[in-house]
Amino acid sequence: MNELRAERLQVMLSPEELTAIDDFRFRHRMPTRAAAVRELLKLGLAGRPVDAAIGVKSSEFGVFNRGPEGHTHAEPDVPAKD
Repeated sequence: MNELRAERLQVMLSPEELTAIDDFRFRHRMPTRAAAVRELLKLGLAGRPVDAAIGVKSSEFGVFNRGPEGHTHAEPDVPAKD
């Protein structure tokens, strides 16, 4: 397969989403994360159709449900000072 891959796609993922991709990758013996993501895209595009409503935010599309706030960066737990 001699495909030209001239476009770069940058995607921000939550730690849980990245773990899900890595789990898929290792379970199916994929050589790289990129290969795993391409395979997941292929499977997803062959799956059921999805139509977004007008005004839907990008943060509302995720692997795991994050609620009305979408995917946000969680602050690390800071120990309380006595």
